[in-house]
Amino acid sequence: MSRIFITGSADGLGQLSAKLLIEQGHQVVLHTRNAERAKDVIKKLPGADHVLTGDLSNIEETKELAERANKLVSFDAVIHNAGVYKTSATQIFHVNTLGPYILTSLMHKPKRLIYMSSGMHLHGRPNLEDIKSNIDRISYSDSKLHVVMLAFAVARKWKGVYSNAVNPGWVATKMGGKNAPDDLQKGYETQSWHAVSDDDKAKVSGRYFFHQKERSFNPLAGDVQSQERLLELCDEISGVALIH
Repeated sequence: MSRIFITGSADGLGQLSAKLLIEQGHQVVLHTRNAERAKDVIKKLPGADHVLTGDLSNIEETKELAERANKLVSFDAVIHNAGVYKTSATQIFHVNTLGPYILTSLMHKPKRLIYMSSGMHLHGRPNLEDIKSNIDRISYSDSKLHVVMLAFAVARKWKGVYSNAVNPGWVATKMGGKNAPDDLQKGYETQSWHAVSDDDKAKVSGRYFFHQKERSFNPLAGDVQSQERLLELCDEISGVALIH
């Protein structure tokens, strides 16, 4: 049995991944934005071990979420699934980029880290010139490029942790829309597979996956100088350093 924390698991891919992992006998801790959503999801997934709340668009709430998670257990895997799409650039950056950075930095180091990216990261740019004063320049594609950069930076720095980015595909969730063409089941199965599988193909680090297979990624994600600059900016904005 593995202990797994999944952000953004009130619905969509996060909830489906949680359901699968619970059915497989794993101990799963859910995360929702607020208490109301927590009540709803625990009715749908009564087998979950716990539900933590915290708005990832709020830096202080994200820090508090990490603190509460650390008081529960030491997780074997953390799936950074939470994400937003049709909202302001500020929200996109805070939830999609800064949220997983803060949680990664503050939570006890797990054995596996899975960062949910998107095929749209291929069209993203780091836009690291001055995020603090030009945050309105950050697009969804940029934020999903940041996620891959973060996954690769952690893989480079933390040799004992499997850290990978996953593209679930354009699937029929609330975010993807009902007419999305990709395979929904393969979308949530891949992040679940990375969290618990003993398959040698899953026990790797610094890779980008689509439906349990390695895929090519935006070359900008592999630029170490850009990775370091992203970490520096996230540190400056959040007051949290990735040091352990």
